[in-house]
Amino acid sequence: MFSRFTKDLTVPAPEDCLPGRDTPIPVPDAHYVNGNPLTPPWPDGMDTLVVGMGCFWGAERFFWQMDGVYTTAAGYSGGTTPNPTYEETCTGRTGHTEAVLIVFDPSKVSLDDLFKVFWENHDPVQYMGQGNDVGTQYRSAIYTNSAMQYEAAIASRDQYQAALAAGGFGEITTEIADEGQWYYAEDYHQQYLAKVPNGYCNHGFCQVSYA
Repeated sequence: MFSRFTKDLTVPAPEDCLPGRDTPIPVPDAHYVNGNPLTPPWPDGMDTLVVGMGCFWGAERFFWQMDGVYTTAAGYSGGTTPNPTYEETCTGRTGHTEAVLIVFDPSKVSLDDLFKVFWENHDPVQYMGQGNDVGTQYRSAIYTNSAMQYEAAIASRDQYQAALAAGGFGEITTEIADEGQWYYAEDYHQQYLAKVPNGYCNHGFCQVSYA
């Protein structure tokens, strides 16, 4: 039986992860809020970024509300298990963290704008969790698709670390890595807080401004 919560704070080695499956988890054709596609191909000129901020329900909402963001999706990234289910991810044995795929138009919203929302609306100092959500599946992460994005993510982290230090806060624990395989979460997770407006959300301004 799967357990929803885990206190193991070590990302499992690939050989210790669940086997998963070859078949992708089906998702809706359209974004529940803006009607744009949830899956590629994307329109010309779009770029993507994947971030983890703890529970993906609240995290996704921040980004679909931004001008210049074409679409968003909830999913799993950073780990090993192919096409994991939510229940599998919550065991901590997939290596994945709950994540948000952001598809955006760089001519309308900058990468730095996305980083501002990312850093300010969760606690990047907490190790392997957010609030009472504890486990590797809730870790803070940025997964980049190019050397430029990676360097920009590192620069944003260093900038925010300076702001945190000035405020007396600790060290950022956010994982920053090249984007691996992205896997979509189940239908009911997509744009969850638009479907359930009073649903669970533990995100919000974390006391320190990015810029």
